[in-house]
Amino acid sequence: MDKIIAFPGLGFQIELNTVAFSLGSLTVKWYGIILTLGIIAAFVYFYKRGTKTELIKGDHIYNMTLWCIPLAIVGARFMYVITTLDSGNYKTFIDYIAIWEGGIAIYGAIIAGGLTIIIYCKAKKIRILKTLDCLAPAVMLGQVIGRWGNFVNGECYGWSEGVGNLPWRMQMSGTYKTVFVDGVAKKITVDFVHPTFLYESLWNLIGFLLINLIFYKKKKFNGQIFCLYMGWYGIGRAFVEMLRTDSLYITGTQIKASVLIGFIAFATSIVMYIILAKKNKPIKEDLSEYTPKFAGIVMQTAPDEQIELPKAQEESDESEEEPETDEVTDDGNDN
Repeated sequence: MDKIIAFPGLGFQIELNTVAFSLGSLTVKWYGIILTLGIIAAFVYFYKRGTKTELIKGDHIYNMTLWCIPLAIVGARFMYVITTLDSGNYKTFIDYIAIWEGGIAIYGAIIAGGLTIIIYCKAKKIRILKTLDCLAPAVMLGQVIGRWGNFVNGECYGWSEGVGNLPWRMQMSGTYKTVFVDGVAKKITVDFVHPTFLYESLWNLIGFLLINLIFYKKKKFNGQIFCLYMGWYGIGRAFVEMLRTDSLYITGTQIKASVLIGFIAFATSIVMYIILAKKNKPIKEDLSEYTPKFAGIVMQTAPDEQIELPKAQEESDESEEEPETDEVTDDGNDN
């Protein structure tokens, strides 16, 4: 289906078809292709960051990804369904699981995917916070790309007073704003809207660059990057969601689900950051167990004083090999 999306203030318009190609009765849409590209980009980042920086085995990353993706999709659908129960669209079991007809919520995917990673790390005794640190920017990168699927679908837009005067205002058929009359949501047609898909994509891109160019290089404790992602995305999504006209509401209320979750995520990230910063050992101390045993002994001597190790110590040092450090493992606790 062709859709014309115009940016009159910028002087151009785009004609889009939601269908990329068809193979017999199978229709492949651009939305699915773009989301798949986002997932692939997230996996590549997760793999490289995990194996090179956080020292997680590649096999574990493959396994986590294979578990995480399908369960995240289930979580995304579940979140959408529970926030649209009063729509009257669910008559049979097929209606509840009909993801091929659209209807997913990113927060459901993030929560379900995160729980999957935590459970896997617990079972395999992999450090949870270190894993989440390299996964969080990967998810952010996937979101940067994935939001452009909403653009192709002509969805994820917003409205506010004065939007028609913005240079980047967007115009397409079927746009509306939501108003509540006696507690009932009603749709009113509007001419111009905010490209909120673009706002969120750019917000995540800025966060992704800041994390990789600045914060990851100065990482001081495990869980720091995860907290930064949760706070950055949460507060940004909450404010962008305030503009959106196609939001999901908590059933029976006028509260936008993503606004509430976003502010909760932001507040939680601050509390977690403070607790983890005080509780966790500095990153440098995590490597102490992989140095020779006598390297941690602090000896203060005068400049001309000679230190003579015990003979038994010298002999053991010559014959003892350094332990292998191919993989970092522990009991699963991040203390």
